[in-house]
Amino acid sequence: MNIKIAVLPGDGIGPEIIAQALEVTKAVCNKFGHTLEYKSGLVGACAIDATGNPYPEETHTLCMESDAVLFGAVGDLRFDNNPSAKVRPEQGLLAMRKKLGLYANLRPVTTFDSLIEKSPLRADIVKGADFMCIRELTGGLYFGRPQGRSEDGNTAYDTCVYTREEVERIVKLAYEYAMKRRKKVTVVDKANVLATSRLWREVANEIAPQYPEVETEFMFVDNAAMRLIQWPTSFDVMVTENMFGDILTDEGSVITGSMGLLPSASIGVHTSLFEPIHGSWPQAAGQNIANPLATILSAAMMFEYAFGLFDEGTLIREAVNASMAANVCTPDIQTESDTKYGTKEVGAWIVDYINNK
Repeated sequence: MNIKIAVLPGDGIGPEIIAQALEVTKAVCNKFGHTLEYKSGLVGACAIDATGNPYPEETHTLCMESDAVLFGAVGDLRFDNNPSAKVRPEQGLLAMRKKLGLYANLRPVTTFDSLIEKSPLRADIVKGADFMCIRELTGGLYFGRPQGRSEDGNTAYDTCVYTREEVERIVKLAYEYAMKRRKKVTVVDKANVLATSRLWREVANEIAPQYPEVETEFMFVDNAAMRLIQWPTSFDVMVTENMFGDILTDEGSVITGSMGLLPSASIGVHTSLFEPIHGSWPQAAGQNIANPLATILSAAMMFEYAFGLFDEGTLIREAVNASMAANVCTPDIQTESDTKYGTKEVGAWIVDYINNK
């Protein structure tokens, strides 16, 4: 198969982790006889520096002409520490999601037996946790209008907006995934307070009877945040709106022991995008300490979701599991060892594993 991807390293640790994911992708393509074609583009702070636009038209064209996008992260302290900045790196990510029609973000949360003790939660609580969070990506507070500040600067406002169509397509997707898993959907909202959440609950109640085999539960977001910590094994497929999903999946990273282990896939109308859920961690850029596993696992999801190549994705997961079992890990998850590994060394070990299978 010919595999054509756009590679968007972004900012901070983005180039370092993407470099390792790309090497793994090359190794897998070589192993299975695929032809890999890729081009790089700018997004985020580096794009602002080069063009003044966090998501240049050239990058969008590249994404549209590719079969998948492998993305790192955006964000820079120069902008984080400047609340008055008119153009921000994160605007590039939002624009990319909007223009590519990426309405659904799939974030699997799975524990690894070799790393159970790295979780801040008790092993008996997190062992066996395996759920999918499906986060709506193009609506809610992040995209609602009007948005801004008053003329005197003393009042700021955001608007949360959802349409029935936006809710229907994401909820239906959640039920479709539940049918392939353990047949349970948890709809997370704040229907006791928010009108948009009441629309979510209404739509979910309309769709649920179409999937009689699937158990449906509704949960307020504050309760869901608590249950994630108390009983993570109770979830199968969780579906929720944009901001709730953003927060809950970051919380879910503590279940695995590191945010550096969680991949994601953003799917929708045009080209799908694959990225780790963590940010750009600019303080660590260039230090060879960033965990590349979430990005490498995102490449596994790319093979599966964008190209239907499940054996390839399985081999990547096997290699990642083997690296952790061998304690070949970056500092955030490595247990005591005489040998220390950085971003490049972990990536090289996984590539070597794939080459020798």
